[in-house]
Amino acid sequence: MIDPPDFVGDELREQLAAFLLEDRVGEDITSLAVVAEDARASGTATAREAGVVAGVREALVLAELCGLEATGLVADGEAVAAGTALVEIRGAARGVLGVERTLLNVMSHMSGIATQARGAVESVAGTGARIAATRKTLPGLRDLEKRAVVLGGAEPHRRDLSAAVLIKENHLIFNESLAAAVTTARAAVGPDVRLEVEAETIEEALAGARAGADVVMLDNMDPAAVAKAIAALREAGLREGVEAECSGGITPANAKDYANAGADVISMGALTMSAPALDINFAIVATTG
Repeated sequence: MIDPPDFVGDELREQLAAFLLEDRVGEDITSLAVVAEDARASGTATAREAGVVAGVREALVLAELCGLEATGLVADGEAVAAGTALVEIRGAARGVLGVERTLLNVMSHMSGIATQARGAVESVAGTGARIAATRKTLPGLRDLEKRAVVLGGAEPHRRDLSAAVLIKENHLIFNESLAAAVTTARAAVGPDVRLEVEAETIEEALAGARAGADVVMLDNMDPAAVAKAIAALREAGLREGVEAECSGGITPANAKDYANAGADVISMGALTMSAPALDINFAIVATTG
């Protein structure tokens, strides 16, 4: 598994505090009305189905923000069976009740993405191809979703528009040609910035590679077309040092077809946009301490 970078850094607590504020955790009128202020409780998040866990770190911070004690019972990135206890929190009953839904929302969403990513990675095992995410993320959740992708064993790809150059079809409207766009971009950003071009035809793939692109993204091509494009790059002496990425309409179900076609990287929005939430239960019991 790739070591997950701390995408959110010092902003994590602020982001999770905003999630709690969104749910008005401090204004839970039900708990304020029917649960005594001095009541104590513990709650345990348990996986109802098998999957890859993500969001334990976030759950612990959420608990802390609510003045609760918390223990992670498994590690982020760990594959678990149904029935596995993931996190336990303890403290004021009103706090435990208040944090429940936010904690489950974060963990279920992140764990679903991590599970989807792990399945995609396993589907191409032994081929040499790598699985990557895209910028298709829910606004405000990108860092958490990208972290979940990495916990699943895939690559995050670009975090945002500032991370690398990626010349797409719409950029070419303002340039004479794909080759001209690559030349202009390289002069602007220098040799150390990763430069990628989107290619929908073999001719565009060759033009981008000849102009000095580091990565050629073979976009919306079926596996047979990908194999032909990669063969054309190799025959032209352009395969060495140029990474072939495939994207567009790829899912964990067909990723291996692209890997077998010779792709180095397979990027898919399905990792983040189509991953079902992992079913996680949160059981609360009253305590005396």
